[in-house]
Amino acid sequence: MKIALVTSNLRGGGAEKVFLRIASLLSAREHEVHVILLEHLVDHAVDPALTVHGLTAPGQPCRKGFIGKRVAAWRLRRLVRRLERDGAFDLIISTLPFADEVAALAGLPRLWHRIANTLSAELRRLPAEKARRRRERYRRLYDGAKVVAVSDGVARDLREGLGLDRTQIVRIYNPLDVDALRELAQAPQPEIPDRPYVIHVGRFAGQKRHDLLLDAWQRVRADMILVLLTQPEPALQAMIAERGLNDRVLIAGFQPNPYPWIARAQLLVLSSDHEGMPNVILEAAALHTPVVSTGCPSGPREILGGACPECLVPMNDATALAEAIESALQRRPAIENVDLSAFHAASVAQAYERLATAGDGGMV
Repeated sequence: MKIALVTSNLRGGGAEKVFLRIASLLSAREHEVHVILLEHLVDHAVDPALTVHGLTAPGQPCRKGFIGKRVAAWRLRRLVRRLERDGAFDLIISTLPFADEVAALAGLPRLWHRIANTLSAELRRLPAEKARRRRERYRRLYDGAKVVAVSDGVARDLREGLGLDRTQIVRIYNPLDVDALRELAQAPQPEIPDRPYVIHVGRFAGQKRHDLLLDAWQRVRADMILVLLTQPEPALQAMIAERGLNDRVLIAGFQPNPYPWIARAQLLVLSSDHEGMPNVILEAAALHTPVVSTGCPSGPREILGGACPECLVPMNDATALAEAIESALQRRPAIENVDLSAFHAASVAQAYERLATAGDGGMV
C-alpha cells in the first residue's frame, strides 16, 4: 500500500515518537510510507528506511494562524498531488490538531485524524472564552470526520466530552515493540546517575503537572534523586528552587533514547492531569520498571487498572502521590503482570491496514 503520515514536526514529544514508530512499522511490512512534516524540525532519530518530506527548509518553522494554516495546506496539497503521480495514496493519517486542521483544509483524500489526547480535558485548563472557541474549532474539525483514537478513554472523550455524534471513530492502540525497547535499553549511557533514582519522562507543560510531582517529591523521604527527562526551562528550575529541591532533582534534558534511563530507574512516575495513551507507562512495563501514576483520563487505568490498581492515585493530590511513591519503593508492584498483548506491533499494523482496505478497523 501507499501511505502518508502527516504531522506538524518531529520535535521531542511522545506523540511524534509514536507516529515515527507507526511509520517504521508499516514500512517494515513493505508498504510505501511517506512522512510529511509541516515544518522541518526534527529531534527524534528517524528510521533511514523512511521517506521524510518537509514543507519548510530544515530548521525553519512554519507560520501559524489563519494565513499560515492556509499556506501550509496549499503546500501540503501540492506535495500530495506530486507524490500521487505514480499512484494514489491508499491511506493518509494526520496527528495533532494543527496538522489535522491543515490536512482537512488541504482536502486530502482517504484522510483519518489520529487523536492522541483527551481534548475535553485539555479545554478545562483554559480560560472560559478560549475554551469555548477551541471547543468550536474541534467540533468543526472532527465532527463527521474519520478519527483514530489511541485509547478507549480518548474515544469516549470524543463522544461524550466533545459530543461528536457523527464522527467515525476507531480505537487503535499505540504499537509497542518489546524486544526493540529492551535492546535499546542496553545502550551505554554514561550520563545516567550512579545512585538510585526515580524518573519522570515528559515535556514541561501544564498537563504534565511538574508542580504536583515536585510537591510530592518534597514529602518523599527516600535517599534518591528525581530525574526529569525534559528540556531545562527557567520556570521549571524556579519550581525546583522554590521547593528547596536543587540537590534532589536532576533535569537530564531530552533523550533520543530514554530507555536506558527508564530501565535503570527504581520507579517511573506520571503526574499528569490528562493523557491519551501514555507510552511511557507501556515502555516502563515492557522494561519491568514499576510505575506510579495519577488515574487521569485516559490511558493509565486501561494499562494498570487490572494488574496494578495500587499504582494509581487521585489527580491533584500531592500527599497521595508521595505515599504511593514511598509504598512502591518499599514494596515493588508486580509490573510484570501488566498485559501488553493488545499493543503488539503486528496487531496495530493490521488495524491501520484495515483502514486502507476496508475503510474502518472496528467502530468504537
